[in-house]
Amino acid sequence: MLTSNPITHSSTNTSHSAHSGPDTHARDAREKIAVIGSGFGGLAAAIRLQAAGHQVTVFEKRDKPGGRAYVYQDQGFTFDAGPTVITAPECLEELFTLCGRKMSDYVDLIPVFPFYRLFWEDGYVFDYCNDMEETLAQIQKKSPADADGYRRFLEYSREVFDEGYTKLAHVPFLDWRSMVKVSPQLAKLGAWRSVYKTVSRFVKDEHLRQAFSFHSLLVGGNPYATSSIYTLIHYLERNWGVWFARGGTGALVQALVKLFCELGGELRLNAELDGIISEGRRIHGLKLKNGEFFSCPTIVSNADVMHTYRDLLRHVPLVQPTTKRLEKMSYSMSLFLIYFGTNRRYPDLAHHNVIFGPRYKPLLDDIFSHGKLPDDFSLYLHAPTVSDPALAPDGCEAFYVLAPVAHMGKLDIDWDKEGPVYADKILRYLEERYLPHLREHIVTQRIFTPQDFKTELNAHHGSAFSLEPVLTQSAYFRIHNRDQHLPGLYFVGAGTHPGAGVPGVVNSAKATAGLVLEALKK
Repeated sequence: MLTSNPITHSSTNTSHSAHSGPDTHARDAREKIAVIGSGFGGLAAAIRLQAAGHQVTVFEKRDKPGGRAYVYQDQGFTFDAGPTVITAPECLEELFTLCGRKMSDYVDLIPVFPFYRLFWEDGYVFDYCNDMEETLAQIQKKSPADADGYRRFLEYSREVFDEGYTKLAHVPFLDWRSMVKVSPQLAKLGAWRSVYKTVSRFVKDEHLRQAFSFHSLLVGGNPYATSSIYTLIHYLERNWGVWFARGGTGALVQALVKLFCELGGELRLNAELDGIISEGRRIHGLKLKNGEFFSCPTIVSNADVMHTYRDLLRHVPLVQPTTKRLEKMSYSMSLFLIYFGTNRRYPDLAHHNVIFGPRYKPLLDDIFSHGKLPDDFSLYLHAPTVSDPALAPDGCEAFYVLAPVAHMGKLDIDWDKEGPVYADKILRYLEERYLPHLREHIVTQRIFTPQDFKTELNAHHGSAFSLEPVLTQSAYFRIHNRDQHLPGLYFVGAGTHPGAGVPGVVNSAKATAGLVLEALKK
């Protein structure tokens, strides 16, 4: 269970910094840099820039760091609000290594096995795991002809991983030349095909096609529209495994905050911003909602890209073309989440559970195209107490269940009114099929709706993953890691290259920090 930590608990506009950092005179000689938002991307960028010798201040609107990786605690239960699947731990370890530390001294990562347990309404269950023999045995039993096809799919995903992740994830795409340079390889890999269509080239059984194509949903993409480049997630998991931080994802956030503060960085909580102040092409600093002005010439935004341009830069004419472009772009689906704790355990579950409803493509069409709130579900059920029982009282279980839903630009409903109704519908479904007598054993419950994504996280349309990860909104076509009009403005997070997911936003920080440091050397 997460314990109280002075780094992450504060009153209004409280700052946190380490006393072991450089002295005041050394700090005065540093470049002052502001980071907006303390999600994984913002913290990773802040650590890199602080470690490089600059004075970084992170501004966080909410009362705890983490952004989407917020933490709720109630009646002895700890609930991670957002990302729970930790893959590619090497990109996180790298943050500690460059500071001369070991990540294991700050947080304990637990391997998760199986990676996911997949359920279908017809009773079929598939344990997707890192044991190749076990995976092939399950495929052989279900559809013997697909065993060889899966091997070929895995090889394909390895090639995509090598090109799309190893070579490009941390490289910024700032001009046409950078896109043209990689186009031949993307064409060779069939990047124009969707994830589902690519999987279907190798695997014929429909259950298995769904099992190996759902991963794009983890970064906000429709498997029927998202570029096949995102099949790299499959190999990424095979390569490094799936992990979970002991104490929850919030413990990993606390580890990053602790590292940042030890380096001399400053984290300001309850520090909501009113705007970015600039004159011409020169940034002067940030204005907070409380009227305070923070002077700095360099800003890295981990905030929602539309919120940054439309709201924080609302008085800057230079960026209005980008704002108008963002208004026309497509955004990821949103999510409806229920966090709940029970006074009993459910032994048939894995840590990560994916529950497929009676429809796959028609359900995704309702969410991504038609803007309907469907009567059926496909759900992700997180049961972290399988790996870490300390996240709940003895004999109890902590959960969250996630249902993809259309964002508010497509689905216009009153979530304050419909949210509790929809929550009861999902819980009743889980009770009937997977968690017997569930509702009578719930002792704490809360929901988080698309409206909350919009108000709490400033997410445009309440989208959960910013810009939709389609080919025409990837790499150069995404919001650039450095703004082309304001040289001191940079971006990290889901809305910029390479995209959503913990590895994506942490690699965006590597790309962006490199650009900042290059500019500051001139």
